[in-house]
Amino acid sequence: MEQSLYEKVGGSEAIEKVVDYFYHELVLKDETVNQFFEETDMDKQIRHQAKFISFALGGPNQYSGKSMAKAHEGMNLQPEHFNAIVKHLHDALAHFGVSESDIDTALTKVATLRDDILDK
Repeated sequence: MEQSLYEKVGGSEAIEKVVDYFYHELVLKDETVNQFFEETDMDKQIRHQAKFISFALGGPNQYSGKSMAKAHEGMNLQPEHFNAIVKHLHDALAHFGVSESDIDTALTKVATLRDDILDK
């Protein structure tokens, strides 16, 4: 039986490290998108994002947050914001040694959320 992407990446512990790096080393240092997190409880955000990414990569569904459309309501996110976040996710996964083919699979899943996130 083939491993899920969640298992290939290393499970919840590895995803938590990726998400922590994603926010602290990439997103929060990027002036294109960091303003969207100025009023955000980052510990809570990181926990939610780790659960969401775990589920998106084929892990257990522990995500109980708002829908993507609801979570991004009123933010008026534009394609350049979405693209910056996707690039940071790519770079965070690559930083932890995830293969390009597995990163492409993960980003393809993220791309399906684009319409639920933009222009809300």
